[in-house]
Amino acid sequence: MNSLGEIFRNGIFSICSANELVIGASMENAASTDSHVLIEATANQVNQFGGYTGMTPADFRAYVYGLADKVGFDKAKVILGGDHLGPLTWAAEEEGPAMAKAETLVRDFVLAGFSKIHIDTSMRLSGDDPLERLPDETIARRGAALCKAAENAWAKLLEQDENAISPVYVIGSEVPVPGGAREAEVVSVTSPEDFKATVSAFENAFANCGLTDAWGRVVAVVVQPGVEFSDSEVVEYDREKASALTSALADYPGMVFEGHSTDYQTKHNLAHMVEDGVKILKVGPALTFAMREALFALSAIEAEVVPAAKRAYFVETLMETMYGDPSNWVKYYHGTHSEIGIKLKYSYSDRERYYLGCPAVAAAINTLISNIDGAKPEANILSQHLPIQYDKIRGGLLKSDACSLIKDRIRNCLDTYNYAIRRP
Repeated sequence: MNSLGEIFRNGIFSICSANELVIGASMENAASTDSHVLIEATANQVNQFGGYTGMTPADFRAYVYGLADKVGFDKAKVILGGDHLGPLTWAAEEEGPAMAKAETLVRDFVLAGFSKIHIDTSMRLSGDDPLERLPDETIARRGAALCKAAENAWAKLLEQDENAISPVYVIGSEVPVPGGAREAEVVSVTSPEDFKATVSAFENAFANCGLTDAWGRVVAVVVQPGVEFSDSEVVEYDREKASALTSALADYPGMVFEGHSTDYQTKHNLAHMVEDGVKILKVGPALTFAMREALFALSAIEAEVVPAAKRAYFVETLMETMYGDPSNWVKYYHGTHSEIGIKLKYSYSDRERYYLGCPAVAAAINTLISNIDGAKPEANILSQHLPIQYDKIRGGLLKSDACSLIKDRIRNCLDTYNYAIRRP
């Protein structure tokens, strides 16, 4: 096992976001605790065709490294991960062409320097029986093919750099598809039998493909430990309900669990998860949710201190943009017009994150930041809308510019993860 395996066994949280302020806050958080930062991109977000961010894996790496330079973070402590790498984006195609594209996807991630590779072949493809559960053997066979592509890419990388870090692998997918669940649902903890069947099937498939060395670098298995969130509710981690699953991990030394949808769990729940073997904690929507809270708070402050004609009207611009293009939320938010309006603003699933980069919304954010910095609101107004940040400013621990306020609100969320993995 390489040094990455040791980092994951000790516990780490994964930043699943392409947002500049979120990534910047995460790097500043890691610097304050002298830790690595793990940043992941999903296959629908970043791929060889650009994904919904318009970035290839090489583009995303350059983007993240550019942000590291901007905030003064050591790039040697950046770990890049590829999440849900597989044929999901091309699931409407037959296995042959879908897997060919997935192999290119995985290869491009490895060649771009991504060292944590989550292989996800759990989805049905065209030609698979739509009424039957996809067999573990099929999932594992396809997964091994992607691992083979990754290993070949790493071999090519070694020709260019003999010190290139060997990739580590995560298998399994007991979670909703990338982007989150569409409805609140009953959450079932992965059974020990299903967990063991997944490991067994993948181990056999890797062996059949001559991937024994790669199997030694499988660091984690994605399971459902019983956590999820809907628009307004959080399914809390219950270690007793998960005990049968977490106890089964003892049979697999060197492996840990990876938990998705850990957003909004309390710091104590997260700590229990880490103690129980869920050592990799994925978080994404909760971070942009915190950022949105800060932006809404700054908008309220702006309304107090900036003349109407000069205001950014960020909230209004965001809502107008989301109503104008419902493609990123219409499958997720249901109800009356009033209920949907509440969800658009405040849902835990935070579909707003898909609109923050839209030109009109981004311009409104920039104007809001400029307005706040120009108005220099008094501390008592900050106390009303951002009380935690107000206390830090009073204590000389935080600057009062808008970007510092936003990033610190994001770091409030990261503090729960620092607590869980016992960072100082």
